[in-house]
Amino acid sequence: MPQDVTPIPAKVPDKSALARVGAQVRARLQANPAVYKIPTDKAEIYAVGDFLTEDECAKLITEIDNVAQPSATFSEEASAFRTSYSGNVNPHDAFIKRIQRRLDDLLGIDPSYGETVQGQRYEVGQEFKSHYDWFHPEGHYWENEVRRGGQRSITAMVFLNEVEEGGTTDFTYLGLSIDPKPGALLIWNNADEQGVPNEWTMHAGTPVARGVKYIITKWYRTRSWR
Repeated sequence: MPQDVTPIPAKVPDKSALARVGAQVRARLQANPAVYKIPTDKAEIYAVGDFLTEDECAKLITEIDNVAQPSATFSEEASAFRTSYSGNVNPHDAFIKRIQRRLDDLLGIDPSYGETVQGQRYEVGQEFKSHYDWFHPEGHYWENEVRRGGQRSITAMVFLNEVEEGGTTDFTYLGLSIDPKPGALLIWNNADEQGVPNEWTMHAGTPVARGVKYIITKWYRTRSWR
């Protein structure tokens, strides 16, 4: 187990719900021949090639440029920790609704559990340093997130364009580095099979060296998000 992280409390909030959602998604993805499981026994990470078409990626890039602002984190506003641009796309737009529905159907998760799709743009030198998508239950933000839908269970992220150099998604403790490929979908379970937040899912968006990187991310909670 990684050693340089804050220990998770013995009593894990949302543990049973995380285990339930994880089992549901696991069964759904493993039964789908279009889904590829990344070979590691430390975390559940899956990939789907060509989830989005070239035209869909181009349209999403335009949408991201329309809403992008300096990215914030849960601990502070914009900082050297996360230097990209990001913004939530319009969840009521018919095109965005179709993308969200495809993600929901692929994962087999109740649509109400899903946060609004967030678009992110990384320019040269911009990055998102190693972090978790799950919320640490001892974080100052936890009580607020409990009211908003609980723990983040599943992450779904789609690459929208080729990046000339850099901009990989790296799973810090797994030694896994994934190059951006237009339309490719990456999915991971933020907990283990028992429903404990998985420290092996620490990941980073590495700095872009040349070009620009666009992605969309959708996070799912353990119950209805608000």
